[in-house]
Amino acid sequence: MASRLPVPADFAPPPDAATRARWLEADRAARPARLASLRERMAREGVDAWFGVRPEHMRWLTGFALGPGEKASAGHSGEFLVGAETVTVLVDSRYAIQARREATDATVDDIGYDLAGAWARLLGSLGARRVGMEAEAVPHAMWRQLAEASPGVELVAADGWVEAMRAVKTPDEVERIAAACAVADRALAALLPEVRAGVTERDLALRLEWLMRTGGAECLAFDVACLAGPEAALPHGSPGDRPVLDRSVLLFDFGAQVEGYRSDMTRTLFIGEPTARDLAVYETVARSQQAALDLLAAAVRTGGALPDGRSVDAAARRAIEADGRFPAYGHGLGHGIGLATHEKPSLARAAPETPLPSPTVFSVEPGIYLEGQTGVRIEDLVHLDAAGGVFEALTRFPKDVLALRAPTIGTAA
Repeated sequence: MASRLPVPADFAPPPDAATRARWLEADRAARPARLASLRERMAREGVDAWFGVRPEHMRWLTGFALGPGEKASAGHSGEFLVGAETVTVLVDSRYAIQARREATDATVDDIGYDLAGAWARLLGSLGARRVGMEAEAVPHAMWRQLAEASPGVELVAADGWVEAMRAVKTPDEVERIAAACAVADRALAALLPEVRAGVTERDLALRLEWLMRTGGAECLAFDVACLAGPEAALPHGSPGDRPVLDRSVLLFDFGAQVEGYRSDMTRTLFIGEPTARDLAVYETVARSQQAALDLLAAAVRTGGALPDGRSVDAAARRAIEADGRFPAYGHGLGHGIGLATHEKPSLARAAPETPLPSPTVFSVEPGIYLEGQTGVRIEDLVHLDAAGGVFEALTRFPKDVLALRAPTIGTAA
């Protein structure tokens, strides 16, 4: 059990303006090499152009950045075409000024709201006969419209190309993820004195969001999950008006965003004295996570081949199964993170049987969920750099058992 509660001063402060400017310059400097790598893949696959629609790819390859949730109303703005020598960012009038400011090395083309109407002209300017498409992100109706707009052009599914490139993180990308982790760490530490039996999940979630937004985050990485007692058995539940209860768990799953890069952490706290059952569940989850971390650390330390995501997931599951008292989590053990909350690499039962990439950042988040009773998950982001001999946690909030002994109002059933 923790000897003291963490406080905000335990964690790194928000980045200053000079650091943020350095990160933006690093992005500008990296984009030519990123585009060159994509073009090499295009040449190998016999593709003349590549059409990107995902906001994280837009930002990484062009510099154009949509705001949180803005993709839903942006139409085709920010979608882009990479040719053998050029990059064209598509916009309507709402985004033309922004795109010219941010995508400084690209051609900005105001197509209005009619992508299909401009499609033949766009491809003709590139001399494109085969076009790679993000098939998993392009709606079927849109694919059909584009195929009809250019019947002599072959549209080719080209998923995973940029995702694989983005899985390998540069030092400045890792710095931004670490900064987002620190924002989340500080926010939870600041919230602890306000956590007590009787306060609602929704109020705590709202307060945690406020602490992140005023503590250095430009926005949330995703909506805050705050789940009390039996509700913690929902791996992706939403906070409600349910009160926190004495002698029960309180699970937070949340993340911050700093200069486009995201964090993701889960901590399960105890309100009052932990019950024997809840403490046993927590300790089992902690052993499960440690088994995965030990496997990864050993691979980096010895300089051997990195494990694949399936092997790491299996190591964590074996620790729970060996205990024999509780069912193992049904979700994957972890996921990559960066400009998107969930990206490559995957650590799961269905993950590719290829070594993890390096350098990279991913989550390790085993859990145990007992329907109608309780739930525990512990999640940290880790940075793995095999060549540099680095394996470190970017999430710094302690994982010791934290029992908050505040005045109580309710009692768990």
